Amino acid sequence: MSGAAVEVENVRKSFEGGRIHALEDVSFHLDAGELVALTGPSGGGKSTLLNLVGSLDRPDEGEIVVDGLDVGKLEDPASYRAHIVAFVFQFHNLITTLNAVENVQIPMLGTRPRAERERRALDLLGEVGLGERVRSYPTTLSGGERQRVAIARALANDPRLLLADEPTGSLDSVTGAQIVDLLRRVRDDRGTTILMVTNDDGVAAQADRVLQIRDGRLSSAERPALQEQS
Repeated sequence: MSGAAVEVENVRKSFEGGRIHALEDVSFHLDAGELVALTGPSGGGKSTLLNLVGSLDRPDEGEIVVDGLDVGKLEDPASYRAHIVAFVFQFHNLITTLNAVENVQIPMLGTRPRAERERRALDLLGEVGLGERVRSYPTTLSGGERQRVAIARALANDPRLLLADEPTGSLDSVTGAQIVDLLRRVRDDRGTTILMVTNDDGVAAQADRVLQIRDGRLSSAERPALQEQS
């Protein structure tokens, strides 16, 4: 399955009755299958933008089109989040009372028979390098292993767009690099489009392009410096 193209056009978003301007006239395009890093200072609008693209909120003005769908006008945002887009967060948000294979099955509840869910979850955990930890609980897994479970969970329904909000933010540099390598492999093997928020220049340098946002405005869209030198 190929990734989803993303078109963001003149998007604005405010909070507190217009007092806080989170996004100001933001426009950009993601090609299907691109891995793009979104960087910028804390409070600059990165997470707000991810939430809008993921239909967790709606823009005040402008248009967001993902895979041909106008995200701001969806009649069933839950279906969009179940079938087109998936999230990976800085903190994995795993359910501690469920083991790894049970956590990965959560997005598939109600859509696949139990045996099929478990087979799918086992395959995904093997794909992210956790084939020997499938019955382990989150409290017994390292930070990197928990994030791998979260990525496997995000892939459960074959999303065409993966939104990753600081996926390496709570990890050491070595483990963080392993998670970025895994995301790159997801893009390469599956063709998934990935938009990744990060404040780590080393992480951003592994992307195809870097978008920088400051004070709610997109300030640049460039290729990472490490790739320009190669």
